[in-house]
Amino acid sequence: MKVDVIWKGNMAFQADAPSGHRVMMDAQPKAGGENRGPSPMETLLAAAGACSGIDIVMILERMRLRVDAFSMEVSGERAEDHPRRFTRVHVHYRLEGDLPPEKVRRAVELSRDKYCSVLRSLNAEVTTSFSINGVEY
Repeated sequence: MKVDVIWKGNMAFQADAPSGHRVMMDAQPKAGGENRGPSPMETLLAAAGACSGIDIVMILERMRLRVDAFSMEVSGERAEDHPRRFTRVHVHYRLEGDLPPEKVRRAVELSRDKYCSVLRSLNAEVTTSFSINGVEY
């Protein structure tokens, strides 16, 4: 997977995904931005929620259960010192429908522990590399 990220001036960056979708991210004015989009960290929390939500809907559908409404609140606590990573993420799931609580709990646990690549990536030791203007470092 590859995403192109393009500087749009000041602190704004546009991400162009291979799916053809585009996301604008920016910093808040107190950080020198113009608030033209969510911050990268807000986008990461949103991605964690969407990833988990997709898993849960798919799992419940496989259980032959119908979700009538579904929303979640995703909150994150960040370290005080740089790189100010997330130290804790909490997802509050709100589901409506004829859904047995034990089945919903199982779907949430499967998403958290096995399927949600975004949540699992938050705990990963990620190997990074970089190049600048075609030169590998």
